[in-house]
Amino acid sequence: MDVVYNRCCGLDVHKKSITACAITPKGKEIETFGTMTHELFQLVDWIKSKRCTHVAMESTGVYWKPIYNLLELEEMQPMVVNAAHIKAVPGRKTDVKDAEWIAKLLRHGLLQHSYIPNREQRELRELVRYRRSLIEERAREISRIQKVLEGAYIKLSSVATDIMGVSGRAMIEAIINGINDPQTLSSLAKRGLKKKKDDLERALVGSVGPHQKMMLKTQLSHIDFMDQQIELLSEEVQQRMQPYEEDIELLDSIPGIGRSHAEQLLAEIGIGIDISNQFPSAPHLCSWAGMVPGNNESAGKKNPEKREKVIKNCEPHLLKQHIRQLGQKTPTYLPNTNVWRQELVKNAQQLRLDIPY
Repeated sequence: MDVVYNRCCGLDVHKKSITACAITPKGKEIETFGTMTHELFQLVDWIKSKRCTHVAMESTGVYWKPIYNLLELEEMQPMVVNAAHIKAVPGRKTDVKDAEWIAKLLRHGLLQHSYIPNREQRELRELVRYRRSLIEERAREISRIQKVLEGAYIKLSSVATDIMGVSGRAMIEAIINGINDPQTLSSLAKRGLKKKKDDLERALVGSVGPHQKMMLKTQLSHIDFMDQQIELLSEEVQQRMQPYEEDIELLDSIPGIGRSHAEQLLAEIGIGIDISNQFPSAPHLCSWAGMVPGNNESAGKKNPEKREKVIKNCEPHLLKQHIRQLGQKTPTYLPNTNVWRQELVKNAQQLRLDIPY
């Protein structure tokens, strides 16, 4: 095979060690380094001393990220490769052979670079993903509150749609403060919940023990803390997204996608000119997100291939929100489903997105 890169290096990255194999016109050299910060700098200096222009590593958890960042600062050409593309190669039994095999594949141009966005995009991704994790944790904490109430025979969730709404929150705080009278608790209902006062009185008859009050108080404090952190993250994300406000508004115009969903999509797939460079067409983007399982046809028989693991940070709101909106009893956006879908496709295609169903 022809040699594509004369000087290259393959890295086998683990939590506590990194095996590096540099292949140059002078031959092959293999070294092992630790993963502490000063050892990573030694690794970079060693690669630079070999005058390697390209470096490849497997996408092992999060351990590749600090190495990639350092190599990127040195203006090298780091490559993160999908481990599934090379893990099935026989004959590799040690870390040394892993690194050597990666280097050989890289030298002959047989590795495909995974999509790694620029530093600004990576920082935005981390912020948006962490915000989403906090939102999901907040939802889990609300479920824990409901579990505690159910254990105390309080059926608030059977009457109130949102137990953490204004009315539900006031009732739970009153229970924590020792108020047990159902009539007094039901009088805290606001707005539309006032119409369900009789149901509330029956649902609020229970027995809340001291340990349950303590749990509820702790859980409410935790939710308040997460609300503050989510707000701080949202402000930071909004500030970083200001140059792309037009794109966010365009995505927000798609039925079923709100502003936070739009920010999440842009953080995952790219912003600015990067999105068109990385994904020339909508099928490219859908394939990257794992939404387009292929078909293997042989002798007239179709054998559907196993679907790739979906990019969990990108797929849910593209799929779930649209399907959920189609299932609404009362049309929220457009009464005609065909018109709704045409408008959805039209807006999505302007950002090179595709409808995943």
